[in-house]
Amino acid sequence: MAIDYEVREHIGYITLNMPEKANILDRATSDQITQVWKDAWEDREVRVVIITGAGDKHFCAGHNLQPPAGVSEEDREFNRTFRALWPAAGSVNGTPTGADPHLGDHYPQIWKPVIAAVNGWAAGAGLYLTLASTDIRIACEQHARFKFALLRLGGLGSGPGATLLLRQLRYIDAMKMLLTDQEVGAAEALRIGLINEVVPHENLLSRAEEIAREIVAMPPVAVRMMKEFANRFRDMPFDQAWQVQHMMTTMLGYMTTDGEEGREAFNEKRPANYTGAIRRRGEPFPEPSPEDWERLDDLRDRRIY
Repeated sequence: MAIDYEVREHIGYITLNMPEKANILDRATSDQITQVWKDAWEDREVRVVIITGAGDKHFCAGHNLQPPAGVSEEDREFNRTFRALWPAAGSVNGTPTGADPHLGDHYPQIWKPVIAAVNGWAAGAGLYLTLASTDIRIACEQHARFKFALLRLGGLGSGPGATLLLRQLRYIDAMKMLLTDQEVGAAEALRIGLINEVVPHENLLSRAEEIAREIVAMPPVAVRMMKEFANRFRDMPFDQAWQVQHMMTTMLGYMTTDGEEGREAFNEKRPANYTGAIRRRGEPFPEPSPEDWERLDDLRDRRIY
């Protein structure tokens, strides 16, 4: 297997493990990581994921551009053209979908936090995997490098790298990466907001684990819904996004026990034990009497919820 996956203490660890080939994504490894994303999403024990690469040179150097044996360039060109005109069913822009219906199978957005521990080069598909699938990014000071690497191939790239760079960075920083195809080191990536932190190589995984453990200690359902809110609703008008946020909070309060546990732990000055337990539907409230309505209206007017 070129993709290693294990779960320890609510953390899913994905390692791209083909360092002799720069941890590239060929069809087999793409299929493997597609399944891993599904496993991480479906596993109730997993609250956060860390993704990294084996070795100290490459996080992921992109897709394998070498055609399989027996496949002619004419066959590939025909299929590229045909795919652009007739995308396959169950695909987005011709790329199969996996855990996420609006992105490709091997670079999805799952509704669980994903931390990138970028140990080396993230280029081409390695860059847009970082952009598409990760929420917090820690980079190795000595070896991390980021590169679009697709304009020099005569196109804008089939993956969502250019689209995501323009959404996640300032226009001028995104355009410099896109138009020059120059590499960006860890320090520059931090300056332009591509990553969160730069750490020495020997501290890379431990720092990612430290952040992961902080997330593990949070209410798991609320964490999941916070990520979904940020990704699905951030581009809505302000008042509409706020309304969705409020509705999600109300739903969490009625459907899980974590909000109650958080308040009790705060009042009792103890660490909270968030389990993500869900509530069953209960009996309706009795109809308030006129006196009850007066009392409840007074509480509402004083914003006591």
